[in-house]
Amino acid sequence: MVLKWFVDLWIATRLSELTLTAVIDILVVAFLIYQVAILVRGTRAAHILLGIIVIGLVHSVALWAQLEVLQSILSGLMPYTAIAVVVLFHPEIRRALARLGRRRFGRSSRRRESTEEILLAVAKLSEDKTGALIVIERDIGLRTFIESGVPLDARVSRDLLLSIFQKGQALHDGSVILQKDRVCAAACFLPLTMNPSVSLQLGTRHRAAIGITEESDCLSIIVSEETGDISVAAGGEIEKGIDLKRLRERVLGHFGEVKLTAMPSQATMEEAAEERASRREKAFEQ
Repeated sequence: MVLKWFVDLWIATRLSELTLTAVIDILVVAFLIYQVAILVRGTRAAHILLGIIVIGLVHSVALWAQLEVLQSILSGLMPYTAIAVVVLFHPEIRRALARLGRRRFGRSSRRRESTEEILLAVAKLSEDKTGALIVIERDIGLRTFIESGVPLDARVSRDLLLSIFQKGQALHDGSVILQKDRVCAAACFLPLTMNPSVSLQLGTRHRAAIGITEESDCLSIIVSEETGDISVAAGGEIEKGIDLKRLRERVLGHFGEVKLTAMPSQATMEEAAEERASRREKAFEQ
């Protein structure tokens, strides 16, 4: 009872000493710790961070218990801790800086027509069980990965995407990267995810789709070559086995389209594509 009274008195005294600046300081530090935990959650960095914390605790115990030999060894390692952190955590640091430098002012300047063209292509690829990986850039540039592929710089269209992923073609392997309404490059190489929580049943195409979304704020669309299933990845997470309606919602929602219109039927989408193709042919003849 007396102990509880002393504890309550100590807490009340400490709370009375809190100022607005101290509260803000505590909240900011707590927010930063939370962001670091979110950043390393489910990755190998979480185990590395835990190991560093254990070493720090051992060093504190060595100081308290006056274990001179252990203290001297750990003290000699401390100056290299900063370099070790940069080397071990460089993917996470790069990802955090990319997110910090991200800027979102208004909506993306994508046209709805390009989204419908992508959906038409994905529907046909899924029906034919043709493997595909389409990456749509948002704010963080993908120039490094674009330069690894074959430059195209063509307007997004159903026919172009189907031609690129045609089985046996030179550009079939790798990914297609889209910028706004343009197909920038095909056969691009993407980084594979190193997240240990990702299912081992996922193949290289799905791992590359997740890996590129860990590096940037893009969105990846995957069509399985074995089953024809459609998946979408963003922010290092993947949603598998979705239909075209759900894919459309994810694409429009990812690029800031708040109001989602009703999903047109497959026949309507095909008619619209044929009408656009007919207009292009007439314009070419003229």
